[in-house]
Amino acid sequence: MIDNGQGRRRLSLLAGSAVAVTLAALAGCAKPPPPPPPPPPVVVIPPMPTPPMGAPLEMRVPAKAEDGTRQTVNYGISTSQTIWNFRSAYNVAALNCVEVQFTPILEGYKRFLKVYDKSLDRASKEIDASFRTQHSGRAAIVARETYQTQVYNFFSLPPVDSSFCQAAMEVSAELNTVEPSQFDNWSYTGLAKLEAPFKAFFDAYDQYRADLAAWQSRYGSNGLITVRPNAEQVMAQPVVQPQASVPQAQ
Repeated sequence: MIDNGQGRRRLSLLAGSAVAVTLAALAGCAKPPPPPPPPPPVVVIPPMPTPPMGAPLEMRVPAKAEDGTRQTVNYGISTSQTIWNFRSAYNVAALNCVEVQFTPILEGYKRFLKVYDKSLDRASKEIDASFRTQHSGRAAIVARETYQTQVYNFFSLPPVDSSFCQAAMEVSAELNTVEPSQFDNWSYTGLAKLEAPFKAFFDAYDQYRADLAAWQSRYGSNGLITVRPNAEQVMAQPVVQPQASVPQAQ
């Protein structure tokens, strides 16, 4: 016969074991908590594009014709005007390229005026006659001077100074091989070489505008975007930045 006290203890132990087994089974069936949401993607904003060669943020550049040629002051001009525009460009170089390394430009320009004086005189007279066919009296002089000012201003564009002076150095050396009888035809080559740095700058400026438009479309149009540090920034300072304002190009 089982003692009542021992029976109760045995039943208690059995009940405790059953509860423990039940709790363990329930724990095994429970789903783990969901993982935390991933952090927002890191947005690394590249610098806003800037104009080439220190140019202003906004400026007008000559447009391109249908054939892709820049419509500058040297576009579609006569031989006589080509000669005179070359003279004007070379004059600007002689006046503006004053650094020691560009000394040959001034000496070359002085030689140029003497060696090719006949071609220059003839070109000037033909240009005067051309303006007189479109204007009368004093108006013809004013029209030529106005155009000439545009030519000088074109070749005086500050961002292009360095590359323009280098081109003038090369032209000065090449002129030593050009006979006076060949100069009229060569003037197209000479003018193209002096104009090339400006066309390269205009192309670079057009690319800057395209890059700026793309940057603004992606990073600047909404005004505010979420900015989080990249891996290197986290190592340096593990602080997540809140929203930062993205400047709009003016």
